[in-house]
Amino acid sequence: MKAGTTLPAFFFSPAGESLLDGPQAPNQATESIEPVRIAVMKEYKAADIRNVAVVGHGASGKTTLVDALAFVSGSSKRRGSIKEGTTLTDHTPEEIERGYSINVSCGFAEWQGVKVNLIDTPGYLDFQGDAIAGLAAADGALCVVSSTAGVEVGTEKMFAAAMASQDPVLFVVSLMDKEHADFARTYQQIKDRLTGKVIPVEIPIGQGADFRGVMNLFTRKAYLYKVGSRSGEYQEADIPAPEQDVFDRYYQELIEAISATDDALLERYLEGAEIGRDEAITGMKEAMKRGDLFPLFCVSADHMIGVAALLTELVQLMPSAFEMEELHAFKGAEGDHTVEIHAVDTNPFAALVFKTHSEPHIGDVSFFRVVSGRVTNGQEVFNATRDGAEKLGHLSVAQGKDRIEVPALCAGDIGCVAKLRNTHTNDTLSTREHPVRLPQIHFPEPLVQFAVHATARHDEEKLQFGLHRLHDEDPTFETHYNPETHQTIISGLGERHLEVAMARLKRKYGVSAELGRPRIAYRETLTGKGEGQGRHKKQTGGRGQFGDCWIRMKALPRGAGYRFVDQIVGGVIPSKFIPAVDKGIQESAARGVLAGYPVVDFEVELFDGSYHSVDSNEMSFKMAGILAFKTVAPKCRPVLLEPIDEITITTPDEYLGDVMGNLSSRRGQILGTESANGGGTIVRGLAPQAELHLYATDLNSMTHGRGTFTRRFHGYEQMPPEAANKVIEEAAKEKKEEVAEE
Repeated sequence: MKAGTTLPAFFFSPAGESLLDGPQAPNQATESIEPVRIAVMKEYKAADIRNVAVVGHGASGKTTLVDALAFVSGSSKRRGSIKEGTTLTDHTPEEIERGYSINVSCGFAEWQGVKVNLIDTPGYLDFQGDAIAGLAAADGALCVVSSTAGVEVGTEKMFAAAMASQDPVLFVVSLMDKEHADFARTYQQIKDRLTGKVIPVEIPIGQGADFRGVMNLFTRKAYLYKVGSRSGEYQEADIPAPEQDVFDRYYQELIEAISATDDALLERYLEGAEIGRDEAITGMKEAMKRGDLFPLFCVSADHMIGVAALLTELVQLMPSAFEMEELHAFKGAEGDHTVEIHAVDTNPFAALVFKTHSEPHIGDVSFFRVVSGRVTNGQEVFNATRDGAEKLGHLSVAQGKDRIEVPALCAGDIGCVAKLRNTHTNDTLSTREHPVRLPQIHFPEPLVQFAVHATARHDEEKLQFGLHRLHDEDPTFETHYNPETHQTIISGLGERHLEVAMARLKRKYGVSAELGRPRIAYRETLTGKGEGQGRHKKQTGGRGQFGDCWIRMKALPRGAGYRFVDQIVGGVIPSKFIPAVDKGIQESAARGVLAGYPVVDFEVELFDGSYHSVDSNEMSFKMAGILAFKTVAPKCRPVLLEPIDEITITTPDEYLGDVMGNLSSRRGQILGTESANGGGTIVRGLAPQAELHLYATDLNSMTHGRGTFTRRFHGYEQMPPEAANKVIEEAAKEKKEEVAEE
């Protein structure tokens, strides 16, 4: 900023004194800001803390904006670049390589005596879990909308998530300096697709390559920015004559919108009285808390246009941590009743861990929001979620990848600490005297599954360890071993999510892994009846082996399981050998008849047999049972059963035909449709698990990311002959290959 430049009115208190003291004030004698590195962090009270989650679609400019906000405040020492991989909050190797946010990351900007905690969240839906975690730690959301791409699916999803969290939302139109930038179009899209209660507070002067400043409707002044300035130098001026009509239209819209949310302001407005700047800001803030208004701003983070003004508005319009409503937490580790939690330093300490990040040579770093009380460095706290004590050594606040140690954190602040012994995401830290468990973050359910195995066999143990550590960092990444298919299965929110997880696995734990399609846990069953003999006779020169049994087999209703009926009379098979026959039949049934899958829902009646007084034993009759099953089961018309999932799909109406057609092509059965709350249609159906691999990817493609679905196991049904034959042929081929390898 040039010497002598007048700061906008919104940079001054009502008394007129400058609020830009110390390191956050631009250096008026030089062109660029030289950020001051804070040696000792000021201790901020809840009333002077703003916790803001920066949300929006991927590539909308969130990370660059966070970097600019921290830099212009002086809290960050340098400007970063996505292209160069030097931004404040994208600092992991995976983020730098790919050029987009993957993790929730924290920074801060000290401005006008207030600490603005900036929580940068991922924009792509594959990493939505971290974005949800960021919202859980915040008291308000800064929703970034690209001026070139407009409202996208990530914008819609994160705005809906902010609304579900009852957070006030401030919109900002980003990338105003880019080609094809269009403020009016973006504003209209927000009105049409997100909320009709959005209202501009700033409007641009020019756009694209001509974007050179903003007009603030509160101050009724224009702020013209110097081209090439790294610190956002500007000059205050009257509204340019060519822009006056546009300004007047937006100004009238703003005052009418604010007045309509407050009876006293509305009465004054209707009487023709002027609504002052301070009144308008207060009215806007209260309306934001109620969800009645959503202010809209515009910026170019690359050229620092509007960044300082946006910081001021975050301070003025976003609620402080102290102003937020109380939380209701479960008291004690058992949670028999609830208590109210307030952001007051003198209350007992309580904090929620919203993110766990593993760092090489450091271990787990736990990020937490202090909900109540004050905590000091080195203090021992109590994890009521896991019933264990923890010591908060090296208590810190995060500025991107850097951590600044602090002596204490007050209620409402966000901090981090490394090397806790047994604390994970969603755990509550409190005190042993006043243990509480805070409401947990509800993460989205994983939708995409892959089988995974280590590239090198000797790395299987390391693979299992690494997968479980990845889950500790990211609750939306899940892993389990399927004993039926003998595969390790990983689940996530999308293919990109799992791809990044495998990259982390290799980098952090030194394990290369390959992904494949999960095997399906088919079953076999019988549809007819049959009977036959199982006879085992073996003479080896000494004592021989002899077992002989006759069985009848028949199908049982689906879900009835296995039933063994002993109909032996007259002692033709001694009673002590009968359980061995049963055991042999069950062992053989587990290996299947058609394709090696377990046979279920059938009855076996043991009705005859014979034995030898010397050569018969339990092993002989077990072998007789195995042979009897192999003889009789093929006579009972065996068929394959496949697992069926119940699937619930929510889709915009314009994609309904495509969604239903696709489900039918997957051998799905449509059970019905109904209107969804908030628009769209819910489709309920049944579909084979074998046909649902990567369904999430296809649904995203069909609905442009706006379709969602859930699935749960429904049961087993008989497989159509054509599909069953393919499975049988594949099983025979695999068995042949295994024999050849041996």
